[in-house]
Amino acid sequence: MYAGLQELGVANGEDLKETLTNCTEPLKAIEQFQTENGVLLPSLQSALPFLDLHGTPRLEFHQSVFDELREKLLERVSAIALEGKVEERYKKLEDLLEKSFSLVKMPSIQPVVMCVMKHLPKVPEKKLKLVMADKDLYKACAVEVKRQIWQDNQALFGDEVSPLLKQYILEKENILFSNDISVLHNFFSPSPKTRRQGEVVQKLTQMIGKNVKLYDMVLQFLRTLFLRTRNVHYCTLRAELLMSLHDLEISEICTVDPCHKFTWCLDACIREKFVDNKRARELQGFLDGVKKGQEQVLGDLSMILCDPFAINTLALSTIRHLQDLVGQDTLPRESPDLLLLLRMLSLGQGAWDMIDSQVFKEPKMEAELITKFLPMLMSFVVDDHTFNVDQKLPSEEKGPIPYPSTIPEAFTKFLQENRIACEIGLYYILHITKQRNKNAFLRLLPALVETFSDLAFSDIFLHLLTGNLTLLGDEFALEEFCTSLFDGFFLTACSRKENVHRHVLRLLLHLHHKVAPAKLESLQKALEPTKQSGEAVKELYNQLTEKLELRKPSPAEVTETPSMELPLPAVPTPASR
Repeated sequence: MYAGLQELGVANGEDLKETLTNCTEPLKAIEQFQTENGVLLPSLQSALPFLDLHGTPRLEFHQSVFDELREKLLERVSAIALEGKVEERYKKLEDLLEKSFSLVKMPSIQPVVMCVMKHLPKVPEKKLKLVMADKDLYKACAVEVKRQIWQDNQALFGDEVSPLLKQYILEKENILFSNDISVLHNFFSPSPKTRRQGEVVQKLTQMIGKNVKLYDMVLQFLRTLFLRTRNVHYCTLRAELLMSLHDLEISEICTVDPCHKFTWCLDACIREKFVDNKRARELQGFLDGVKKGQEQVLGDLSMILCDPFAINTLALSTIRHLQDLVGQDTLPRESPDLLLLLRMLSLGQGAWDMIDSQVFKEPKMEAELITKFLPMLMSFVVDDHTFNVDQKLPSEEKGPIPYPSTIPEAFTKFLQENRIACEIGLYYILHITKQRNKNAFLRLLPALVETFSDLAFSDIFLHLLTGNLTLLGDEFALEEFCTSLFDGFFLTACSRKENVHRHVLRLLLHLHHKVAPAKLESLQKALEPTKQSGEAVKELYNQLTEKLELRKPSPAEVTETPSMELPLPAVPTPASR
């Protein structure tokens, strides 16, 4: 029984039990109890016997009246929260909470108590502690009340947020390892606005509301996890969360986050997958506007720029600028827009080191990146143009120009030692693959075996590469192409990197029918999982094996079929007549 009823002067089951124990006429005692505790409306007394005649139990009647009154009370509480002066309305709600809180554990009354607390901007701390101490009450209270609990209990808030962050990372990894390989629909296809409609971002947005303290806590969780794991998807979530609050016009948070306008501008670039001149100037203005003494904001800006969607946009824009420079006979160092893209790429790629060291200073750009590496990439573009033009010439005008098969040693060295050069180099390789430029792809592929921090074997690059390789599907029938791609690149890392193993199996599941049977058989042996292999690899390998089994001809087809050729009857020639 609920002790709170007695505090309010309402009889409960214990009172009825005591009355029946001490009375001499139980029926009269029950009737009196009903009269005293029933609905005290004179007009109702004559209607109740009428309900009895229809077989409607009194419990059912009282329950329906109670439910109706509760709904009216909930509506009235919500109305009080909006009417009159702020001090008056909250005073009314506080008084109501004081009277009703003793019944908070009573299921039928609990919604009213929770509704009152929901509309109070500051629930008395004593009551918040009682709610927090009771698991059922904590679970039942509205997110508006939980926010008040969380802002002073970081550990409890962390317990609530942690499963959502794990779910978010898992969702990103599932997209990267999806069996649906396509050049049109890949990891970067969804627009920023679509992405932030995702379940995790929406839940976090709701949990934070307009509470700056909770927002700061989430950002701290993301920084900590990014430092601990180096997982760049936490950087994506940092940007998505800010833009989700921007969409809802939560000015209380957006105005105090110094990265808001920068992220908003970058978000527009990500949507277009290109940084145009106007937005480039805006972004540069934000970076140049970081004042002395406020350098710490560079840590957050670098995390925003470390978001794979930002890196993708900056790298694609860089490749596009380099191609334009070739046409304009302009060197990279003479392009301010290109230098800004490199500056932002450098800041994004240096995010982990900056947050880890707490030295908030823009990384220094290596001069050789601009004076040697980028011109080298431009020379590759010129090689392609020269070869393509030569191929289109009439045969008598063609010069003996074979496609260059070697790459400068400096290119390989840059990819191994310079992170920005490596990122741009990988995106150039993705670009030529998307252009179906087999010659250029095979020329540069050997440089990918050893790259800075094994970036060529990262999930994002391999996800994009496998998608682009579907455009070169017909080349998989050629021994030379498969040997260069699989033996010369993929299989060099399969045994030490399980993610590479998974990506190769994904690719073969999609293109196995294009690969020559002999090569496919040797690949099947080379890719067989070991005892140490994870379940994902084993599952993919089993799927591939099943597909290959289905393609094998049945024994009946393999056995030699009788010849359909019939001996031709001898026809006499005219000379023999």
